[in-house]
Amino acid sequence: MRSVLAAALLAASTLPALADTTSGTVIAYDRVAKIIVLDDRTVWSLETLKTPPEGLKAGDRVKIDYTSNGDNGWGRINALTIGG
Repeated sequence: MRSVLAAALLAASTLPALADTTSGTVIAYDRVAKIIVLDDRTVWSLETLKTPPEGLKAGDRVKIDYTSNGDNGWGRINALTIGG
């Protein structure tokens, strides 16, 4: 009985990471801090990208593919494309 309960608790506590996508217009881009702010006021760190897209600037429409971290928001950006 204990092993079944322990397995159920472990399964409930380990939520899978989910892939998701969002898009928006960049209203601010800090190249040094590697942060962008979209028009919906969300702030995204580009730290997980090997290299941000060349020529990224405020006013660009972007598509962000990211991995969700359950209830904790997003875990990492997998790709960022301009014109998305």
